[in-house]
Amino acid sequence: MMDRAALQVILLGMFLMSATSDPVKKKKNVDIYSFYINSTVTSRYATTVITSRVANTLNESQEIQFEVKIPKNAFISKFRMTIEGKTYDGVVKEKEAAQQQYNQAVSRGQSAGLVKSVGRTLEDFKTSVTVSAFSKVTFELTYEELLKRRLGKYELLINAQPMQPVADFKIDVHIQEKPGISFLEVKGDLSTGDLANAIKTTRADKDFQVWVTFYPTQDQQTKCKSCGENGLNGDLLITYDVERQNPKGEIMVSKGYFVHYFAPSDVPRISKNVVFIIDRSGSMSGRKIKQTRLALLKILSDLDEDDHFGLITFDSEVSLWKRELLRATEANLENAKSFVKEIRDRGATDINAAVLAGVDMINRHPREGTASILILLTDGDPTTGETNIEKIMSNVKKAIGNKFPLYCLGFGYDVNFDFLTKMSLENSGVARRIYEDSDADLQLQGFYEEVAVPLLTDIQLKYPGGTNLTKTSFSLYFNGSEIVVSGQITDNSVESFTTEVIAVSKGSNVTYQDTIMTKDPSDVPPENENFMQRLWAYLTVKQLLDRQVLLKGQEKEDEKKEALKLSLKYQFVTTLTSMVVTKPQEGEVEVANKPKEGKGGDGYTADVDSDDDDSAFLLHSAAMDYSDAMDYSDAMDYSVMIHHPLPTYGSPTIHTTTPPAVQVHSNRFLLPVVGQSKPLCFDVPLPHKLRLLQDSASEFSMNGESLSENHGFHQIAIHYKTNHHLIISTKSISYHNGQDKVEILWGQELTQHNTDGVSLVVLENEMNVTMGNIGVVIISHKKDGVKFLWPAIWEHPKDVNLTGVLGKSDISYVKTEGSQTPTLKMKDKEVKTYLETVSDYRFHSTPVQECWLVPFQAVMEAEISDFTVTQL
Repeated sequence: MMDRAALQVILLGMFLMSATSDPVKKKKNVDIYSFYINSTVTSRYATTVITSRVANTLNESQEIQFEVKIPKNAFISKFRMTIEGKTYDGVVKEKEAAQQQYNQAVSRGQSAGLVKSVGRTLEDFKTSVTVSAFSKVTFELTYEELLKRRLGKYELLINAQPMQPVADFKIDVHIQEKPGISFLEVKGDLSTGDLANAIKTTRADKDFQVWVTFYPTQDQQTKCKSCGENGLNGDLLITYDVERQNPKGEIMVSKGYFVHYFAPSDVPRISKNVVFIIDRSGSMSGRKIKQTRLALLKILSDLDEDDHFGLITFDSEVSLWKRELLRATEANLENAKSFVKEIRDRGATDINAAVLAGVDMINRHPREGTASILILLTDGDPTTGETNIEKIMSNVKKAIGNKFPLYCLGFGYDVNFDFLTKMSLENSGVARRIYEDSDADLQLQGFYEEVAVPLLTDIQLKYPGGTNLTKTSFSLYFNGSEIVVSGQITDNSVESFTTEVIAVSKGSNVTYQDTIMTKDPSDVPPENENFMQRLWAYLTVKQLLDRQVLLKGQEKEDEKKEALKLSLKYQFVTTLTSMVVTKPQEGEVEVANKPKEGKGGDGYTADVDSDDDDSAFLLHSAAMDYSDAMDYSDAMDYSVMIHHPLPTYGSPTIHTTTPPAVQVHSNRFLLPVVGQSKPLCFDVPLPHKLRLLQDSASEFSMNGESLSENHGFHQIAIHYKTNHHLIISTKSISYHNGQDKVEILWGQELTQHNTDGVSLVVLENEMNVTMGNIGVVIISHKKDGVKFLWPAIWEHPKDVNLTGVLGKSDISYVKTEGSQTPTLKMKDKEVKTYLETVSDYRFHSTPVQECWLVPFQAVMEAEISDFTVTQL
């Protein structure tokens, strides 16, 4: 069996990253010669890039493995491998499209790989590649997450365990916060002893920016408390918060998007009414019931004297400590603690009766100017009384009536966590899993601390001039947390943007209103200028996916489609998408899926399409043959094969689109349609020589030639009258006017040529051509190391009758409603279509466009052969 060397990267906590390999499989002939973790936090939005460079020092090929475990709240947005100068990119696709690749692998007798869930908050991404003798491989993974404020701070936890000292080991953290950083602390195993000398913290711009670097020498990597010959094994914990001098919050505007962080601390705390509903059924026996008692005793000690509380325990029967809410006086708390100490496990589980009893207790004792909270702790399904989950949820929702939140804590993995999640979300709360471990009591206490100090209730945020807003209504705001709203600005020409927050503080309405100038210079550096758009997309997708458990019918389907569309546009690996990694071994493909909240940590079904997809990332190896014929109706799989694959976005510091490393079978053209927001698009198979544009009246023509398996055009020829001939290739430009010949190379300084109705302007990666009254632009692109050309029309008289692939202008369509499959009505014919997300190569920036993908014949009303030429 081939020797295996493993490289593993682990990301823990808010962010936890580690490189490791199984000590049993560790080989001395694998050299991790460079390992970088680069985390950039811009206004709480963190983008982390992990780059690992590994050398095979054997004189034979061997498999190198790369494994990453990331926080459940993070979205992978980019993965690539570079081997011997060739790059293999992961591409995010709709999950169902990846299913076909998986099915093909299974049909060929290949098994699917299953990766276990690791720890409490981790998901697993894993791939491997065979590296030839004395060769190197570079792995690069990017993931993104919006840091969430808890208990007054953000946390960045970085764990390093590369399993060998690394010559070039670096961790760089760059935090940029517009209001300024109020405090920052670096702790952890890797900050002690001799390693503390490898940590450097630098503040700049009046504390608006902080850099934390960790550059240990190879010698230092062996001398920490838990280090040895295998190198680093420990963590850095970076905690920080921002200045909050403006109680109205922090507003940032950039490129048509905004984000509003609202976390006032200058308001008095609201006394609360809290009812704890505790499962004491037989399944809670042993350590679980002991830890629950310990946590409750500590929580009771932390209640404020003006708080009111109640205790309910349940199995098949419901027991109330007291029938009414009592004030948290010293005497009442001591009596409650005595009650808690006597809680014993027994019987079945009647969740319905217990929660309704808690609701009734709060409803019977309303207190003006207070905040009410229900907290349910259970470890199992309802087994007695009302056991129909839908009926229980209906009963609870009706009883609460949107008056206060219900928080559900699921103890262990036997609990029906989907049920608890839906029931809590339906009642303005959240569900949290409590893991069966030695610190379960601390987990319970930690959750309570997050909701212990309510400051505002019934919060409504309004944004005149804003659209496509994330969630704007919140039942409670707790001290130490943060409300975040993002959206788009409807009119980019406005000079100011106004926010308004209306809430209730101790029974009285309070209003926060603020206006900022949108034209102020941005504090965001150019390399991160797109972070706000990606922040908006991240938060929108997160909230759309969270709402899926609440919705039904068409509304659920519409929001699912919107979440999928954004996931594909921004290349997020979510529960609706998969990342397909193409590897150099005979086109081998791996499929990585983001799991739902798991039922256990030992691994589950390997079927990517399973509704019970509760495992960590699944990786399915498949020797996919991309030349297989595909049905046109399979639009998502088809998109892997065509010229404009779904773009893969890198981190905000890397402005590149990275398609999958697969064969290119078609060029895709975009066709704007007057009166429609979405253009049409169509594909032309490769290779081809096409008549791109022609105006017979002025004797103008433009033809293009494409090669097999290459993007765009490798050569474009433009002819005008009988004596003007322009040949543009990826290397050079040649112009002949019948007498003189001009040769120009790409990359030269600005070059202009004007003669006899012809104007040629050559820039670094662009050529503007005007011949007569027709103007076109030729863009030079480079993708996967290969240059190609792409043409676009930029000027022509309205009365000119243009023909050719780019000359179609009289097209129109109407979207037909009611059909399950999207259908467009074109020229009195119904055409099935699919909404695609593609890159527009008519521009240097290759902006992402949505388009309706239709057959060539439906647009051009002719066959492709009618547009081919024998000579350029």
